[in-house]
Amino acid sequence: MFAPAAVSRTPNAFASTYRQIGVETGVAAASPHQLVTMLFEGFTDAIAQARAAMLAGQIEPKGKAIVRAVRIIDEGLIASLDLEAGGQLADDLMALYGYIARRLTHANHRNDTAALDECVRLIEPLRAAWVAIGPASNAKAQ
Repeated sequence: MFAPAAVSRTPNAFASTYRQIGVETGVAAASPHQLVTMLFEGFTDAIAQARAAMLAGQIEPKGKAIVRAVRIIDEGLIASLDLEAGGQLADDLMALYGYIARRLTHANHRNDTAALDECVRLIEPLRAAWVAIGPASNAKAQ
């Protein structure tokens, strides 16, 4: 007998689909400030996954997590910079994000947890400052 595809899915597939829908819904409803906050959170999560996979000797999950972190930097944080209006601050962030992407590549090739830790230490003050300005950003948007 033919079974619908949904019936043959594993519980993990359902959970993955549910998470993806939740992420898409969250992104669609988020303000620009919240989107950048989500990028910082995704970066931190990807590094934690990379670290755990690295320590467990899991090469493929480590690589996927690091690639995700690099994409968040390149396609999210760098892409969100306004180099014209941002002046020196935007230039400095561009340089920092480029450095972090290079350190992540190094961490991937050398299984270097210290490089992962360095990337988190560099991003954390930016993430904390961004979260701290959230209430002011949200009040201005209303």
